[in-house]
Amino acid sequence: QEGLERGVRLVEPGDFVDGTRSLQSGRRESNTRSGGSMCDGIVTRSPGEMTFPLMCDLCGPGIVVPEEDCLRAISVAFSRFKLVLEPGGAIALAAALYHGEQLSGEHVICIASGGNIDAQMFTRALETYPSP
Repeated sequence: QEGLERGVRLVEPGDFVDGTRSLQSGRRESNTRSGGSMCDGIVTRSPGEMTFPLMCDLCGPGIVVPEEDCLRAISVAFSRFKLVLEPGGAIALAAALYHGEQLSGEHVICIASGGNIDAQMFTRALETYPSP
C-alpha cells in the first residue's frame, strides 16, 4: 500500500482512536465521547466522509500515544527547541520520541503546531517532565 511505502502515520491520543480503529476495520468508526482529552484540538468524533478514503490510501496503521507522552514532548520541544506547543500539536513529536519502534525509514518528519496551551498545562508539562 502507498501509505505504508511512504510511512505516513496517523497519530491519536489514548482514548480517542477513531481513525486508528477505522483504518483497522476499513470503515468509519466513531469515538464514544467527543471531549475530555488534553489533545482536544485534534479529537474528532469520526473520520470525515471525504478524508477517510484519503487516509486509507495514504496512511499506514495508526499510532496511539498516551496523553502523558504529549506532556513529555511539550517539555522537550520547549527545552530543546524553544517551541511552545499545545498537546495536540506535540503528539507527532511524542510518537517519534517515545514510540519510534512503530515507525520505519531513516527519516521522520513531525508536524509540531499550535501554541494554544494554558499556563497551568504548560507548567505541568515542564515540572512533571523537566529536561535533563
